[in-house]
Amino acid sequence: MQFLHTMIRVTDLKQSIEFYTKVLGMKVLDHSENSEYRYTLVFVGYEEGGTSIELTYNWDTNNYDMGNAFGHLALGVQDIYAACDNIKALGGNVTREAGPVKGGTTHIAFITDPDGYQIELIQLSK
Repeated sequence: MQFLHTMIRVTDLKQSIEFYTKVLGMKVLDHSENSEYRYTLVFVGYEEGGTSIELTYNWDTNNYDMGNAFGHLALGVQDIYAACDNIKALGGNVTREAGPVKGGTTHIAFITDPDGYQIELIQLSK
């Protein structure tokens, strides 16, 4: 088996694509529309054939209940402090500043996307 993607529902597709491509540096890997069932799928990620995020936009829905079961997406970064500074400069929302995880030495931060999904940034080993 191979892990392919995670799907999240978004309320403003243009804003979500802009966030994932401009703020997080991903690329649009695939795009499809289904006019019969009124939805658009956009896959974003860092590399073709790698794990991606499926942004699902249901044309007639502009609000979702986030619930409390989903936790977060996680991205590894080379320099977590620079990444947070860059995300803020690009208009992103850092909700937990970079620093060591409680009770550990790994440095993490949290940001949110335009729909409020949490994304954990994890400092990769140097």
